Amino acid sequence: MSLMPINWVKTHKLIVLLLLIIAYLFLKDRVLLFPQRSIFPSAKTDYYRDASSSTGTSVEELPLPQSLDTFLDTTNRIITKTSDMSLLVKDVRTTGNQIISYAQQSGGFMVFTSYNSPTESPFATITVRVPTDKLDEALDFIRSLAIKVTSENLVGKDVTKDYVDIESRLATLRKTQAKFEEILEKAVSVQDILNVQRELISLQQQIDVLIGQKQAIENNARLTKITVYLSTDELALPYAPDKAFRPNVTFKLAVRSLISTLQSAADATIWIGVYFVIWVPIVAGIIAYKKLKRKQKLESLPPK
Repeated sequence: MSLMPINWVKTHKLIVLLLLIIAYLFLKDRVLLFPQRSIFPSAKTDYYRDASSSTGTSVEELPLPQSLDTFLDTTNRIITKTSDMSLLVKDVRTTGNQIISYAQQSGGFMVFTSYNSPTESPFATITVRVPTDKLDEALDFIRSLAIKVTSENLVGKDVTKDYVDIESRLATLRKTQAKFEEILEKAVSVQDILNVQRELISLQQQIDVLIGQKQAIENNARLTKITVYLSTDELALPYAPDKAFRPNVTFKLAVRSLISTLQSAADATIWIGVYFVIWVPIVAGIIAYKKLKRKQKLESLPPK
């Protein structure tokens, strides 16, 4: 009875060999030197602790780069600013060109330009970026171009925490990348080399994304975005009037309402005139039908 397994193995040598090969491959994947774990820098895994064991310092305990010390100071923060202004001007096109020219001369650039010239009043939206250290001068210049500044807003956002977080994550990724490069130099098997290269590619992609985010924050902090709305008519600007009752504004609104009503009536008349080929026969048919019915009714009455 005990010899049956041995006899089966002897008679099925090929099957046994295949099973041993499959078991070997399965166990090899289980104990692979480079396990597939998350490489996101904020994940606290044994994987990173193993990578840093040679130096005796865990990745999570790495000190922040010295360049970040200035950003942790409450008096030296990274602030991104945005401003928007509504200006009543004499000439929309001329004023818009002056704003764009000033932004370029001061070291900034034009982001967006839109000119609209309706029959009632021209309107434009100009978006530029100017150096933040010249922001006050730029705002003063833009105000000087207006007959009246109807509204003005300046908003700042503290992005120091985001910037420091990106720097910290970059430091972690770069240290892990260096460890993988050291391991790659010592790797012998093709499978090990491919695994390390795959991890290095993933790390580099994450580093590139963070570098892009860091540069975007730096550019936004260095160059302030200003959006200017221009018009020759105060009512065309996006703002809330500061006075509850203004006779001149009320008169303009009434005139515009009257013009709009007359235009709508004229449009309706044109539509009715164009569709006369349809409604005239229908109306004529209805009238003819009523006349016929009235005539038949009269004929059906008995003579007096």
